[in-house]
Amino acid sequence: MALVVICGQPCSGKSNAAHFLAEALKESESKFQVRIIDEACFHLDRNQSYANMPSEKNLRGVLRSEVDRSLSRDSIIIVDSLNSIKGYRYELWCLARAAGIRYCVVYSDVEETICRKWNEDRREKGETNYDDTIFEDLVRRFEKPDRRNRWDSPLFELWPHREGIEKSSPAIVDAVSYLTKKVDSKTRDVKILQPTIATQTSRFSDANSLFELDKATQEVTNAIVEAQSHALGGPLNGVSVGKELPTINISRAVGLPELRRMRRTFIKLTGQTSLSGPPPPSDSESAKRMFIDYLNRELGTS
Repeated sequence: MALVVICGQPCSGKSNAAHFLAEALKESESKFQVRIIDEACFHLDRNQSYANMPSEKNLRGVLRSEVDRSLSRDSIIIVDSLNSIKGYRYELWCLARAAGIRYCVVYSDVEETICRKWNEDRREKGETNYDDTIFEDLVRRFEKPDRRNRWDSPLFELWPHREGIEKSSPAIVDAVSYLTKKVDSKTRDVKILQPTIATQTSRFSDANSLFELDKATQEVTNAIVEAQSHALGGPLNGVSVGKELPTINISRAVGLPELRRMRRTFIKLTGQTSLSGPPPPSDSESAKRMFIDYLNRELGTS
């Protein structure tokens, strides 16, 4: 249902943010399962994991794979890690888009000097901490999230050193509202990412899948033809073919021959899409979503 990326400098209160967000989500009226994925899930030592680039790359790969396996329509996944590289946040955003779910970033914004002091305090208390060399390297390479980037938006910011972190913190409250708000065709302040042909993990390679693809695209075509018969040649806006599907928005009249030609092209293009791994079970809803997305793009609509 949603992927939440916790982001921040080392020792900036990210795990506290993840904990309070998870607790607030569990106490909300939503019935979704909430799970935190972090290094501790795999018993990984933070200093060993960030000791060199191969180890760090392996850590990111392990976390990314677990996120990919865990995403679903009935759960909220919180990734509690540095997530300090914008390219890695983009990869997580792509996973959310392929799953067709909500996505947001929670940023724990703390000055380097404060993070350094908190790291030293942990060391004095015998708690988990970063070696000085590793800490300085991570701070130097940190790439601050920017809400103007798709993969950093929406962005909810926390300032633990000034305001602390609680379940009632404004950023936590706003994130819970965004993640649990019910959406309909009129909702504009919540974005559910939609898979595209490039990110869709389904492949229609066996006979049954091809049948489902053919049937699904025909249903979408029929819906457009019927809607156009009532629109008297005008534009189509907000034509729905399913509760969880994007709407069809066509700015001009499209004849049946052109629709059939675009449908054949789409089926051929989808059949040629090659992605690693075995094809999952056929999914009519995914086929409709992909075809609608294709039509909206090709016909120059919003």
